[in-house]
Amino acid sequence: MSAELIRRALQGDRVIATLRCYDDAAGTTVEAEVTPAGADAPIRRGPYRFASAHEAFRFVQDAMLAFEYLGCTIG
Repeated sequence: MSAELIRRALQGDRVIATLRCYDDAAGTTVEAEVTPAGADAPIRRGPYRFASAHEAFRFVQDAMLAFEYLGCTIG
């Protein structure tokens, strides 16, 4: 059974970024959707592949911390 983790960075009621972390055959993958300032639709980034779930989760944590520093709330 594989696990999935989804985190969102929000400014007010607008989703700025969504990171999805999940296990696959190659290890653990993180996919991102980021909505630039002034854009209406998100841009897909990744996939970013990691050898372990721990490394992938740390990447997600660090990214969400950066969004917090920029004034976003995490959901």
